[in-house]
Amino acid sequence: MTDRVTGQNRSTAVMQRRRVAPDSLDYFPTPPFATRALCEFLENVVEEPIELQRAWEPACGELHMVRPLREYFADVRASDVHAYGDNELIDFPFTGGMEPQTDWVITNPPFKLAEAFIQTGLRVAGRGVAMLLRGAFLEGQDRYATLFDKTPPDYVLQFVERVAMLEGRLIRYGDLDPFAEKAGTRVSTATSYCWFVWLGSGFEQRDTRLRWIAPCRRRLERPGDYPDYSHMLAADANGGGLFAERAA
Repeated sequence: MTDRVTGQNRSTAVMQRRRVAPDSLDYFPTPPFATRALCEFLENVVEEPIELQRAWEPACGELHMVRPLREYFADVRASDVHAYGDNELIDFPFTGGMEPQTDWVITNPPFKLAEAFIQTGLRVAGRGVAMLLRGAFLEGQDRYATLFDKTPPDYVLQFVERVAMLEGRLIRYGDLDPFAEKAGTRVSTATSYCWFVWLGSGFEQRDTRLRWIAPCRRRLERPGDYPDYSHMLAADANGGGLFAERAA
């Protein structure tokens, strides 16, 4: 079945093979090297070692961010509003309670819900919040009035390299994308990403500092970071164009 609006193949079998949430929850898995880059930064700016602290990933998907977080933190809680597998079912923006429930909230949130994730994170995290977002998140009069004017981040960490994120699958930058509409397409992106980092908790005024994340992808990639989709390719001989790079 093809969606008349998007032209995408909406076959149930194809959707399941490609592991997209059935209600299209803006699922763009994070390359693990981008999470390790954040953790290296935090190791240098927080006073108590993060290896003694707890983190919560509240939009965990298939745990692509959780796994590298567990290399650095003492404990990592994994939750999502969708049952991807090994995760708690929690609609994070509606998490109750004002007391800290973890040391850190770290995630790549759905873009349209990013501000709600930040506000909730600042309530439930005792030590800090880190959100991986498009650079365009810095823009906007409404967002400035409701968030940045009152609660600017302590740091904005701009990636020098591109961080390529694709809907529903995780593929190394520069590798062939087996699910692209055009055969032979290699993974790339025109979208810029930053880590937005709030240290401490509450809503006190801060002074934002800009830092650059130097090229680190090759150094921080590890064997096993990226899923092997070859079996899906073989099963889906018709190809498809279901996925597209996240729009800038």
